Amino acid sequence: MKPLVWHLGPRSAELAERIATALGGATIAGPDVHELRRAFVGGRPLVALAATGIVIRILAPLLVDKRAEPPVLVVDEGGLFVVPLLGGHRGANELAGDLAEALAARAVVTTAGDARFGLALDAPPPGWRLAGPEAAKLFMARILEGATCRLVDPMGIANWLRAGRLPLATDGELILEVTLEHREPDPLRLVYHPPILALGVGCERDAPADELQRLVAGTLSEAGLAPQAVACVVSVALKAAEPAIHALAAGLDVPARFFTRETLAAEAPRLATPSAVVEAEIGIPGVAEAAALAAVGPAGRLVVPKRKSQRCTCAVALAPAVLAPTTIGRARGRLRVLGIGPGDPGTRTAAVEAALGEADLVIGYGLYLDLVADLTRHAEKRTYPLGKERQRCADAIAEAASGRDVALVCSGDPGIYAMATLVMELLERSNDEAAARIEVSVLPGVSALQVAAARAGAPLGHDFAAISLSDLLTPMAVIEARLEAAAAGDFALALYNPVSRRRRTALATARRILLAHRSPETPVVIARNLGRNGETVDVTTLGQLEVDRVDMLSIVLVGAQGTRSFRRVSGGSWTYTPRGYDVS
Repeated sequence: MKPLVWHLGPRSAELAERIATALGGATIAGPDVHELRRAFVGGRPLVALAATGIVIRILAPLLVDKRAEPPVLVVDEGGLFVVPLLGGHRGANELAGDLAEALAARAVVTTAGDARFGLALDAPPPGWRLAGPEAAKLFMARILEGATCRLVDPMGIANWLRAGRLPLATDGELILEVTLEHREPDPLRLVYHPPILALGVGCERDAPADELQRLVAGTLSEAGLAPQAVACVVSVALKAAEPAIHALAAGLDVPARFFTRETLAAEAPRLATPSAVVEAEIGIPGVAEAAALAAVGPAGRLVVPKRKSQRCTCAVALAPAVLAPTTIGRARGRLRVLGIGPGDPGTRTAAVEAALGEADLVIGYGLYLDLVADLTRHAEKRTYPLGKERQRCADAIAEAASGRDVALVCSGDPGIYAMATLVMELLERSNDEAAARIEVSVLPGVSALQVAAARAGAPLGHDFAAISLSDLLTPMAVIEARLEAAAAGDFALALYNPVSRRRRTALATARRILLAHRSPETPVVIARNLGRNGETVDVTTLGQLEVDRVDMLSIVLVGAQGTRSFRRVSGGSWTYTPRGYDVS
């Protein structure tokens, strides 16, 4: 997750922007600490431009498990010092070094091992796993007290341990071992598993996840291999949507990557157990072995030939060097259709912000992308004008099908007059196998009708309906029929797209239909530019509703017969629709 940079006001705004730009993160400002705490609980790295005491007091009630807490850095207002306050061994020390370099500042690392030896034994490089990490603290304490250690690295790949200032000796009483084999815990030995194994898998459609997991666990155990040495789970692209494969990768906490059939066909001469049955079915003589071998490259080798269960297969290959999974095959591809609310950052959900921070491609109408620019500095942006909705959604699907992590940005909620429905329609009609296998999710946002109602009080507190007055996609006769039905049913109404530059009669038509069923005194809320500069929320009546008071940035809420308004002491009025509670 990309860092969140918190600062207290205008004096530190420029430095906060520099930090956010350097780290690809977002900024928030002001004394309200709710967003800061929410980000910390959600595991998001934090950089605070504030005194350490302030940050400690804000986060202290949330400190539970240092092994799960995200990195927290403090930077002084002058940008001279970067202090890893929390999560030193969860990336804070490394992040502090990167930020200090970007700011020409000094990283003040106070973790004893890092300060003396230049590395943290319980924080190996990405992909590496430490078996029994709870033993690292006592192990490091012994080194700090003068003990020496012996490095056992038969593959010669642990240069990060050699690069530090550890007291290495050929006769050291403590042992640092690098191995792909399973080892039992030992207080005098730290065991590191490098990401050097590729786990190839295949399965029938909808094979049970637990069957594949049992097969893999048994295969690795019989071979004496540590699951922590698996760098990635790999298979053929045809299986990119199989839940069992993704459950296996999630359980091993490694990426799932996929190869084309053409790539795996090239591995046929290297297979130990080719299958005529598999070749007849999908055009290649094997999946598990071929995928494992493709992942480790021509210099790699198969260490566990294909193993089978009733519906699954697996094989293991060894690479000649540490593997970088993001360079292997391609990901399944992910499309998240998300709603950013009306524009105010306070109305965005944490899930939407996280998705924006993770996406490598962000697609949407230019205005919407501008509203989340602080969250998407790291990503490629692709803007489309109004009227190009189909192209926008098709592009998002195609990019996700190529293996990218795509965020399709909508205003409000993506399923309410936005792009989620068009994405679903295009997916249903698509004949593209790759598009059919992408991971698609719809992340809800706060809709305009919710925000308008909240600003006004509770006009939608009882049954209500939402109707768009735009006849671009729906014939006006259909819109009028829906207005008649909602009016007859005494629903409060949220009227979307009430007017545009060329459409000036639809709202007047809606008013006429509604006045046939309810009083001219019925409260009407006109909310404009919600969550943005220039927001206005006015309350009038159905009888006094004028088209010229409404524009294309407005949403109109029309009360039901029982909807009421009353004046607030602070000015203006509250509007609500009672549900029938006894308040006598």
